Amino acid sequence: MLIHDLIYQGAPADLAIVDHERRFTYKELQDAVKACRDRLYACGVHQGDRVGIFTRNSAEFIFAYMGITSLGAIAVPINFQLSSREIAYIIKDAGIRVMLTYQPLNLVDALAQLRCQLKVAQYDIRSIGKPKKGIEEAPELSEYFSAENPCQIIYTSGTTGNPKGAVISHHNILFNTKQIDYMGCKPGHKALCVLPMYHCYGLTCAVFYTLSVGAAIVILDSFTPRTTISTIREEGITELYIVPSICSLLTKLGTPEDMKSVRLVVSAGTTLPLKIQQDFTAKFGLDICEAYGLSETAPIVTMTPLGKTKVGSCGPVVPDLQWKLIDDEGEEVPRGEVGELIVKGENVMLGYWNLPDVTHDAMRGGWFHTGDVARADEDGYIYIVDRIKDMIISMGENVYPREVEEVIYQFPGIHEAAVIGIDDKLRGQAGACFYSVHEGATVNIRELKQFLQNNLALYKIPREFHLMEKLPRTTTGKIAKKKILAEFQK
Repeated sequence: MLIHDLIYQGAPADLAIVDHERRFTYKELQDAVKACRDRLYACGVHQGDRVGIFTRNSAEFIFAYMGITSLGAIAVPINFQLSSREIAYIIKDAGIRVMLTYQPLNLVDALAQLRCQLKVAQYDIRSIGKPKKGIEEAPELSEYFSAENPCQIIYTSGTTGNPKGAVISHHNILFNTKQIDYMGCKPGHKALCVLPMYHCYGLTCAVFYTLSVGAAIVILDSFTPRTTISTIREEGITELYIVPSICSLLTKLGTPEDMKSVRLVVSAGTTLPLKIQQDFTAKFGLDICEAYGLSETAPIVTMTPLGKTKVGSCGPVVPDLQWKLIDDEGEEVPRGEVGELIVKGENVMLGYWNLPDVTHDAMRGGWFHTGDVARADEDGYIYIVDRIKDMIISMGENVYPREVEEVIYQFPGIHEAAVIGIDDKLRGQAGACFYSVHEGATVNIRELKQFLQNNLALYKIPREFHLMEKLPRTTTGKIAKKKILAEFQK
């Protein structure tokens, strides 16, 4: 089975996609993908070619992705919020010659600055799923084409330097959809796809997993609270794949009646603050199943089973994925102690595109090193403590910002909080807390510090506190700590 075979998992007459006023059955989805593959083949796309997809969420994204992969080519979803320079870098790095876009891109200058000689043909993605007269029908894939071949390259932002392209195979994704099948989606269910499809979490869970069981995808091209809430209510959404910031806004603006059709809520993309989780569950009577993953793991590593949540945990590791927690010497740590989470399994990427040394480092010993610090309880539930690179070392003590942030979120009036390491002449590093408050609220810093002193060791308490109107976020919903720190250091 290959990734594009997912479009045949639903009954032909069953609903496959809802995109605003448009509705597509599985048969109509299949016809649109065939039209797309024929058009792409006529444009010269063949096995192994990399094809960029630059668009907001839409049915056409799915048509394009499946059309590309059905030719044995490799889809490269690109964040539509990137600058021309950033897009040009991905084009050069991946060797993209064909782009499917929802708007014309002027990339000449950006490509020239990178000394990139590629000539990139741009095609309007809005017509890609419509048949075109007079073009040759694309041939079937060779019988020797394997599910171990790449089907997508997902560019990860990374912590420093240029983004890296995680090369994901057909088998990586299909295996990952089977690993999360215990979440219970089935025909007749409707999954909301409001997270960007260029991001692996939304793409694998809301699109691929949903198609794999013959259910329907309801697409929104962006998140706006009221439109999202009305869509959940009017479409009878059963599955929600969201991020913590969306959880918070749904709690603030939604009603229990709005959410009565929902059976499953999964939060991932970034750690879920306990306060947001507790407020959501108290209002709607719905547990949030937290998940954790990375682009390199296609992406799900852990996911909490429905009805079996544990406060603060992102769930057990998915079936058929080996894992362990190791210390700085590479030795496995006992249960309950913190260590770096490393994994090995069939959903782990093939490697980074054209980066053999980086791949070797990330996959040393045959294990993928996530770079995340975690602990595990006696039941195997994982608790992400922090990113290794986010850890603050103050007077020789390890301070994990997430632990401090969780306490700060409990203080009345706090809306968002980010603790970031800054230079300190005495301690080496110290924490700086950047926070925003709920509308109409005020926070007394002296009282906040006293609250933290009552709940944390003194060395964990931030040295500085900075009020911000709103904390910047990345396109995937994470608080953009790098951007905050850059502004702070100006």
